[in-house]
Amino acid sequence: MKNVTDSFVFLGHWPSAGSFGLNTDILATNLINLSVVIGVLIFFGKGVLSDLLDNRKLRIVNTIRNSEELRGRAVEQLEKARARLRKVEMEADQFRVNGYSEIERDKLNLINSTYKTLEQLENYKNETIHFEQQRAINQVRQRVFQQALQGALGTLNSCLSNELHLRTINANIGMFGAMKEITD
Repeated sequence: MKNVTDSFVFLGHWPSAGSFGLNTDILATNLINLSVVIGVLIFFGKGVLSDLLDNRKLRIVNTIRNSEELRGRAVEQLEKARARLRKVEMEADQFRVNGYSEIERDKLNLINSTYKTLEQLENYKNETIHFEQQRAINQVRQRVFQQALQGALGTLNSCLSNELHLRTINANIGMFGAMKEITD
């Protein structure tokens, strides 16, 4: 510290006229040079530095403004997407409910249709059985009738004369015709 104060004191003892000297005190000369450079920089660089800082400030403000606009648009698009998602979810739920309802309705229709088909098949079966029973009864009747007729004819042929035989045949043909009309 003594050297710094000595250099300022030494500056005060310079001779006033005509001599030129070289100051070899490094600390004293550096301070002077540094203060001159800082002064020149402040005087001339003040405008340039303020312009650079203003430009940088404008770029930062513009970037922030653009970011805010982009964020606003992104929030808006997000809200639209959420609204679309809610709508699609509601439609999906509706389709799901309608699909389940339709499946249940189709299932009930299929069950009802199957029951109706089974009832019809049961009715057809019963009708077929009844028809076959009637047909079998009719066949048995016809055979019994034919056998009885053949037996009666055999008995009549052996016991009757020709005239009695013709009358009996005519009576039987009349009975047979009446029976045939009843069965038709």
